[in-house]
Order: sequence, then structure tokens, then C-alpha cells
Amino acid sequence: MGSGEEPSQMRRALVDSLAGAISGGISRTVTSPLDVIKIRFQVQLEPTTSWGILRRDIYGPSKYTGLLQATKDILREEGLPGFWRGNVPALLMYMPYTAIQFTVLHKLKTFASGSSKTEDHLHLSPYLSYVSGALAGCAATIGSYPFDLLRTILASQGEPKIYPNMRSAFVDIIKTRGVQGLYSGLSPTLVEIIPYAGLQFGSYDTFKRSMMTWNRYKYSHLNFGSEDDSVSSFQLFLCGFAAGTFSKAACHPLDVVKKRFQIEGLKRHPRYGARIESSTYKGMYHALKEIVAKEGFGGLYKGLFPSLVKSAPAGAVTFVAYEYISDWLESILM
Repeated sequence: MGSGEEPSQMRRALVDSLAGAISGGISRTVTSPLDVIKIRFQVQLEPTTSWGILRRDIYGPSKYTGLLQATKDILREEGLPGFWRGNVPALLMYMPYTAIQFTVLHKLKTFASGSSKTEDHLHLSPYLSYVSGALAGCAATIGSYPFDLLRTILASQGEPKIYPNMRSAFVDIIKTRGVQGLYSGLSPTLVEIIPYAGLQFGSYDTFKRSMMTWNRYKYSHLNFGSEDDSVSSFQLFLCGFAAGTFSKAACHPLDVVKKRFQIEGLKRHPRYGARIESSTYKGMYHALKEIVAKEGFGGLYKGLFPSLVKSAPAGAVTFVAYEYISDWLESILM
């Protein structure tokens, strides 16, 4: 590797990591209220919809039964700050997560295409886009997972708080579970992230290519042969919105299982429903079977609506912010 090439690669990695971290932080903060509601649904053993009332023979009354009801309850009991509960560890998780993800993704696409230019990456086959996204998601998950665990615990606890801050939650996990407790639920998370990240980035590239094809077709007919295929910010938003919706809907059951493993055995106020005891689930497959047996197939989709309402704009904001911040940083650093 030449001495001139190495600084260029370092600057490229810096651009990807900074753009990823900033776009992830913006997206995470904007969509935090919906993420809190989603987590409350996912870790609630009781039914989360009115039709699930028939299953109260298994569990007691439900704390949360719908998006609007949950919003009102959290606002009344915890105030506006309740919607950003766990946001600090979430930012500590999501900013390095997106930084690692976009950096690794660009490296993999550069390796696969033989070019570091972003425009050349769009010519990769859909298969390579999906594989690159999946591998980048795995790397980012392993690098930021303890913060994801702390975010879930703090966001799920409600009032009165069991853990007043991130440090107390961290210390209690180390005491009760050991260091390995910081990685509780990592296996189902990796099983989830492979299809999720693959679908998210692969479908985003697919939608973006389709949008560029449409633009070429449109301008060639309207502008006398011009083939301008540049994608507008609104079109990027639509691509990210569609990619976020598609990937989250396909992988939501695995996200529910992950959340159950993350809070298994931890303290929680009885007001928020039955506690998930230690060793409730012996593995991912066992967890899926238990949830279906006791909560019905709907149990695998608890929190899906707020998750989609959150994930679609979150994906859109992340991709649009990344594209623009990356272009701006390139103009300064490259």
C-alpha cells in the first residue's frame, strides 16, 4: 500500500464513522419516544391489545394495551422525560453502532467492487449488498452490545425506578450475572441482525437503484434526452422509509425474543406486569415456542406497530442524514 493511499483510506474511514455516528445520534434521539413504548410492549408478558383479554387466565391485567393508551400512561406517570428513558445508553450504543456499521459497510463494498467511490457501489449485485449489510451489522452489534442491553433495561423499568441511572444498572448486572451478563441475548441479537441489517441495506440499495432508473426514464422523456439520475432528498427519505419498514416487519419476532433475554431475571416494579424469571427461556428456539404457547402468535409481534412507526422514519432519517453529512465531510476532509 502506498504512503499516499493510506491517508486517503484513513480519511475515508473517518468520514464514514463520523457521518454514521452523527446520523445515528440524530435518528436515535428523534425516535426515542416510540422506542420506549415498543420496549414496554415487548417485555410485557400480558396481552398488549384489547383482543388479547381472553388470555388473562394465564396472566393478570395488562399495563399497556395500545399505542395511545401507553403514550398517555407514560406521560401521566413519568412526564415527558419518560419518553427519553434510556436515551443516554441508547446514544452510547447507537452512535458507535452506526459508526462501525457504515465504516465496515463501505470497506466491504470497496473490497467487493474494487473501488472506494460510493457511486460505484450501487453497481454491486443485490446479493453482495445484502451480504455486506449483514456482515456490517454483525460487527456493529458486537462492538456496541452492552449499551443496547443497558438501554433496554432502563427503558423498560418505568416508575418507581429500580435503577436510578446507567451506572447502578451496570453494577447490578455485574453482581448478579457477571461480565457475561452484559451480553445476555447476544445470540438471538446476532441471529436477528444478520437478516435485519442485510435486508435494510440491501433493500435500501435496491430501492435507490430503482429510483435512479425511474429518474433516468423520467428525465429522458421530459428533458429531451437528458439522463439525470440524481436522487433527491425526498426520494432518499422514501427509500430509507421503505427499507426500514420492510426489514423491521420481517425480523420483529427475533427482536421480541432478544428483549426477553435482556431483562430475564432483572428487577421490575410489579405495576408493569409479571417479571420474567431467570432461566425462563433455555434458548432462542425454546423462547419462540414458549411465547407462542403462552401468548399466541401475537406475542411474537408485541410492539410491532410502534416499532414500525419508529423504524420507518428512523431508517429514513439515518440514511438521509448519512448521505448529506458524508458528502459535507468529504468536501472538507477528502
